[in-house]
Amino acid sequence: MEYRPLGNSSIRVSALCLGTMTWGEQNTEAEAHEQLDYALAQGINFLDTAEMYPVPARAETQGATEAIIGNWLKNRGCRDKVIIATKVAGPGRDWLTHFRGGNNRLDRANIESAVNESLRRLQTDYIDYYQLHWPDRQTNYFGKLGYPWPEQDDSIPLEETLEVLADLVRTGKVREVGLSNETPWGVMHCLCLEQTRSLPRIQGIQNPYSLLNRSFEVGLAEISHREQVGLLAYSPLGFGVLSGKYLDGQQPAGARLTLFPEYSRYSGPQARAATREYVRLAREHGLDPAQMALAFVTSRPFVTSNIIGATTMTQLRSNIASLEIRLPDELLENLDSIHARYTNPAP
Repeated sequence: MEYRPLGNSSIRVSALCLGTMTWGEQNTEAEAHEQLDYALAQGINFLDTAEMYPVPARAETQGATEAIIGNWLKNRGCRDKVIIATKVAGPGRDWLTHFRGGNNRLDRANIESAVNESLRRLQTDYIDYYQLHWPDRQTNYFGKLGYPWPEQDDSIPLEETLEVLADLVRTGKVREVGLSNETPWGVMHCLCLEQTRSLPRIQGIQNPYSLLNRSFEVGLAEISHREQVGLLAYSPLGFGVLSGKYLDGQQPAGARLTLFPEYSRYSGPQARAATREYVRLAREHGLDPAQMALAFVTSRPFVTSNIIGATTMTQLRSNIASLEIRLPDELLENLDSIHARYTNPAP
């Protein structure tokens, strides 16, 4: 297993991170613990979760994923062997257990309550890496292309949010902090606040990145390079679409998009056409399409860790085995050629 620095911190994380958002919905606790045991045995030391998980997010199951991880940590006694990343949700989920009235915002009351509840569910005294799940302000995230130009901005300022995170770091509840679903402006503004106000440094950004969505390469990749704020890439398979299993109208039993067709971000006509090309290319080179797609993401110089997820052990073993694949220059050129024809079909 390869280990990479998380930003400019002392934390080193595995090149693959185990995603957890299906645990408590598509996966039972026993299945999740089997995945955790296997991943740890393969050298994965990085776990990514969120207070909101599992997905689809709803009040009835919220927090179940963290609780499953907490039970595993307690049963295995391996807290010192893993780096745990979790997140506090931005606005729009007023049913969250941390919600403290008024509105669900990234302010002191909500963040402090969210951290304490995550610590309780995870059965730990500290969180290694705490992320803002999405911005408090109106901006481009979750596939939104057009900037909304809000006439009124009542968002919680990033400075105020970072002040709360600074207190959490000082008290030892959080080691390092980061962003998710963030824009170039948001990342640079946080970095400026670190310099001007001595607020916590942002050590990473968790955004979508895959062969179907390479938008991180525009703007954010340069920030990642020059400021040491690496990408934690989520949805590297586009909800499993890049495996090719949904082509030609297939709906595999138990698959995420079969169960939850409303998650259509990676299933539009252009995305399907691009996927067909990527799958064809992989097979021409004797590669598993999913492993090729994962190997591409993991190999990018701005990626700190590639967040893989699985609902079966077969999928997990295959995803982890993608680390053994080195994509030749000719194949990379062919990938870029397809990308030029189908540019970011699923942002």
